[in-house]
Amino acid sequence: MEINLLILFLALLADRYFGDPEWLWKKIPHPVVMFGRAISYVDKRFNVPGNSDQWRRRDGFLAVLGLLLLSAAIGFFVHLALRTIPPFGGLIEAIIVAVFLAQKSLGDHVERVAIALREEGLIGARHAVSMIVGRDPDVLDEPAISRAAIESLAENTSDGIIAPAFWFVLLGLPGLFAYKMLNTADSMIGHLNDRHRDFGRFAAKLDDAANWVPARLTGLLIACAAWVVYGYRAAKQSFDVMMRDARLHRSPNAGWPEAAMAGAIDVALAGPRIYGGVIANEPMLNGAGRRDAGLENIEDALHVFSTTTAIFAIAVLTLFIVGLFF
Repeated sequence: MEINLLILFLALLADRYFGDPEWLWKKIPHPVVMFGRAISYVDKRFNVPGNSDQWRRRDGFLAVLGLLLLSAAIGFFVHLALRTIPPFGGLIEAIIVAVFLAQKSLGDHVERVAIALREEGLIGARHAVSMIVGRDPDVLDEPAISRAAIESLAENTSDGIIAPAFWFVLLGLPGLFAYKMLNTADSMIGHLNDRHRDFGRFAAKLDDAANWVPARLTGLLIACAAWVVYGYRAAKQSFDVMMRDARLHRSPNAGWPEAAMAGAIDVALAGPRIYGGVIANEPMLNGAGRRDAGLENIEDALHVFSTTTAIFAIAVLTLFIVGLFF
């Protein structure tokens, strides 16, 4: 596990400062894009609308299980191949891990929303936020755009950074590849619509289980970051709001980082939203916080986010050093 911690630390540094090289992914498909193509194939091939609900659940279970085993096997053989070329293999593995993390890309996407609000107004900001959330952009005003950006930032801190890092530390490249395959499957087929309610059930439930620990860890890291950025009172509020309101969220996991962020910057998040013309009436997280969130709150959230990922990287390095001596 110690070597995984060192590789992860190097990957976190690389991803924080360099992110995803867009020029590269214009020439070759990103691994997550390849995962998406595989999921799309099994969805088209095995999700047969005429089958019974029970059969579709079975087929979804077998399809997703097969994809997870395949991705884990690829990760295992890549790791074996890299072990034959030390020390360069470890550096290459760190680069591979960095590809599956989303520190810089997530921060950049949310920052684009803030820049658009500042320089382009609602039209530009609606377009920018539509790149990171699924809600209808045309009905969003500035507070709704700001809340959407902050919620996406908080939730994806867990899904895009802490969770893949967590599974890499535990299970190496096989765990990282399998987690990203599962998380991608959940985003593509883990929905409660007629087509995927049964076929995607296993992906959705397993993704909830895989993110249970990382989501709560992310919430704690955000509270720690609030302490560093704003002091003890903000950290206490972040932790208290998380413990009180996290379970109000429709997701068993997303509410933890979102509630922690809501408390950290003292804004009210979640609440009623519109997806595909359908209103989702949900309670507010930190309902006593500021309701008219704006540009400055996105910037506050980005500051907390940057500090959160820095604390996480320091914690990873500390665990590696401790592991060398104990």
